[in-house]
Amino acid sequence: MNITNEVRAEILNQALPYIQKYYNKIIVVKYGGNAMLNKELKEAVMSDIILLSLIGIKVVLVHGGGPEISDMLKKINHQSQFVDGLRVTDRTTMDVVEMVLGGKLNKGLVNLINQKGGRAIGLCGCDGKMIKASMLDEKYGYVGKIDSINTDIINDALNNGYIPVISTIGCDEQGNTYNINADTAASRIAGALKAESLISMTDIRGLLKDKNDPETLIPLVYVSDIRELINDGIIQGGMIPKVDCCVDAIRRGVKKAFIIDGRVPHSILIEVLSDEGVGTMFISR
Repeated sequence: MNITNEVRAEILNQALPYIQKYYNKIIVVKYGGNAMLNKELKEAVMSDIILLSLIGIKVVLVHGGGPEISDMLKKINHQSQFVDGLRVTDRTTMDVVEMVLGGKLNKGLVNLINQKGGRAIGLCGCDGKMIKASMLDEKYGYVGKIDSINTDIINDALNNGYIPVISTIGCDEQGNTYNINADTAASRIAGALKAESLISMTDIRGLLKDKNDPETLIPLVYVSDIRELINDGIIQGGMIPKVDCCVDAIRRGVKKAFIIDGRVPHSILIEVLSDEGVGTMFISR
């Protein structure tokens, strides 16, 4: 597609106020879904993050890795058990979580960012006692709840020009490790950092009035209206915990939270640096 110089100039001009608004501010991106599995989308996400970093925005990338963990468990022929829809994380499963989430996936993302000209550093929640956690419930095994967030090591990385890439593994004082839900971890990290924005990448356009019609996107939601949207059935199922994480982040001091479609190439740039946006923005009234 050929783009004239005038169109290029207009695109950059439209981005300018957003660059000024976000300059030296922190954005936390929760990375997951199809954007993590598709090679082209993955490269587009990493390019977006590098560009934002180069124009002076401090980006923190928080990632999960459920499908890859499931694949590795199959390879070692370890049968997963589920309670209340949650995978029971026994010791063997937790070892795989650490190996895949904190190792292969995390370092792969760091390597990709560095290859494309960025400066990334890989961290997990155990580094610098970042994510202090405890067992959510014995019936789920080593599935953790977050007790506190220590942002020192994240701020050290940001202040030295690095993009922190964080895998969501927590630790307790006894050295036990826990598998932490990535949406929850991103929300708590964003709140502790008092980030300007939390961006959660999903496999849907955002919050829809009709979940079967992608054209019914709700671009803006006030936190005070969420209970009514749940009662009306607009927020339901798996969207409830994602919305809850956005609300939690805002209540902890994050200015705005977004749920965006990670299947759209460069959706982060479109959301952050343009008038249009591509998802649903949550703000406090």
